Amino acid sequence: MSRTIFCTFLKRDAEGQDFQLYPGELGKRIFNEISKEAWSQWMSKQTMLINEKKTQHDEPG
Repeated sequence: MSRTIFCTFLKRDAEGQDFQLYPGELGKRIFNEISKEAWSQWMSKQTMLINEKKTQHDEPG
Protein backbone atom coordinates (compact mmCIF):
# COMPACT_ATOMS: atom_id res chain seq x y z
CA MET A 1 0.00 0.00 0.00
CA SER A 2 1.49 3.33 -1.03
CA ARG A 3 1.22 6.45 1.04
CA THR A 4 0.81 9.97 -0.25
CA ILE A 5 2.85 12.84 1.16
CA PHE A 6 3.36 16.48 0.28
CA CYS A 7 6.83 16.45 -1.26
CA THR A 8 8.76 19.56 -0.28
CA PHE A 9 11.05 19.18 -3.30
CA LEU A 10 8.35 18.73 -5.95
CA LYS A 11 5.93 21.07 -4.12
CA ARG A 12 3.00 18.70 -4.67
CA ASP A 13 1.40 15.52 -3.36
CA ALA A 14 3.27 12.41 -4.46
CA GLU A 15 3.92 8.80 -3.46
CA GLY A 16 6.07 8.56 -0.33
CA GLN A 17 9.00 6.27 0.38
CA ASP A 18 8.24 2.65 1.38
CA PHE A 19 10.63 2.77 4.34
CA GLN A 20 12.94 5.15 6.17
CA LEU A 21 16.19 5.35 4.17
CA TYR A 22 18.38 6.95 6.86
CA PRO A 23 18.33 6.67 10.66
CA GLY A 24 17.60 9.53 13.03
CA GLU A 25 15.93 12.87 12.50
CA LEU A 26 17.26 13.30 8.95
CA GLY A 27 15.82 9.92 8.01
CA LYS A 28 12.44 10.84 9.48
CA ARG A 29 12.43 14.11 7.55
CA ILE A 30 13.32 12.40 4.25
CA PHE A 31 10.67 9.72 4.88
CA ASN A 32 7.96 12.29 5.64
CA GLU A 33 8.85 15.04 3.14
CA ILE A 34 10.63 13.54 0.10
CA SER A 35 8.73 11.46 -2.46
CA LYS A 36 9.96 8.43 -4.36
CA GLU A 37 10.11 10.53 -7.53
CA ALA A 38 12.19 13.28 -5.89
CA TRP A 39 14.53 10.70 -4.32
CA SER A 40 15.01 9.07 -7.72
CA GLN A 41 15.87 12.45 -9.24
CA TRP A 42 18.41 13.04 -6.45
CA MET A 43 20.02 9.62 -6.96
CA SER A 44 20.39 10.31 -10.70
CA LYS A 45 21.91 13.74 -10.02
CA GLN A 46 24.25 12.31 -7.39
CA THR A 47 25.43 9.59 -9.80
CA MET A 48 26.04 12.19 -12.50
CA LEU A 49 28.09 14.35 -10.10
CA ILE A 50 30.17 11.39 -8.93
CA ASN A 51 30.88 10.32 -12.51
CA GLU A 52 31.62 13.89 -13.63
CA LYS A 53 34.18 14.42 -10.87
CA LYS A 54 35.58 10.90 -11.33
CA THR A 55 35.38 10.47 -7.58
CA GLN A 56 37.22 7.45 -6.22
CA HIS A 57 35.34 5.93 -3.28
CA ASP A 58 37.86 3.18 -2.63
CA GLU A 59 40.80 5.51 -1.98
CA PRO A 60 41.16 7.75 1.09
CA GLY A 61 40.74 11.52 0.75
